[in-house]
Amino acid sequence: MKKKPRSTTPKTTNQVRIIGGMHKRRLLSFIDADGLRPTPDRMRETLFNWLMGHLSDATVLDVCAGSGVLGAECLSRGAKFATFIEYQTAQAKLLSDNLNTLRLSEQSQVIAGDALTKLPSLTQTYDIVFIDPPYALNLWQKLLNILQDNKLIHQDSLIYLEADKSIETIINLDDYHIIKNTKTGQVHSYLLQIA
Repeated sequence: MKKKPRSTTPKTTNQVRIIGGMHKRRLLSFIDADGLRPTPDRMRETLFNWLMGHLSDATVLDVCAGSGVLGAECLSRGAKFATFIEYQTAQAKLLSDNLNTLRLSEQSQVIAGDALTKLPSLTQTYDIVFIDPPYALNLWQKLLNILQDNKLIHQDSLIYLEADKSIETIINLDDYHIIKNTKTGQVHSYLLQIA
């Protein structure tokens, strides 16, 4: 009797829920992968209180999308369009499936690949950008540089940055001002604009 080949598809036992808008309480599945940790509900509630009044018709970029919950939350709350970039191919496919299930595929684009190489190919300017990369990669400043160099953000763009360190240790603060910030456990969260 032949053995069945072992599946290389990652398990999708993890789920995170959308907490507001027309898709409130809907679940997004995500794989087990190093560095993939969705922003917790409590932090998202704070973040979306910060963004209230900025979401209607906004264009959104979720740079290291992971579960995609930040961009999906924006679409649920009235954003016009969201672009998701996700390094893990299996997670990018799962994110596309999730958005399709929520009937959000026409308002979104999922790009599988490394954000550092995929960002320069984008041509749109974004109103809201989420930068929440795997902490160990220390990508915050590099990603911000690419966003500015390629004119993917404008003077009024809101940039959400999540990190395990205080902001002055990870980016050049001369270029940005902090609009809001908080700390939950070991996680630092910032809302920035170009200075």
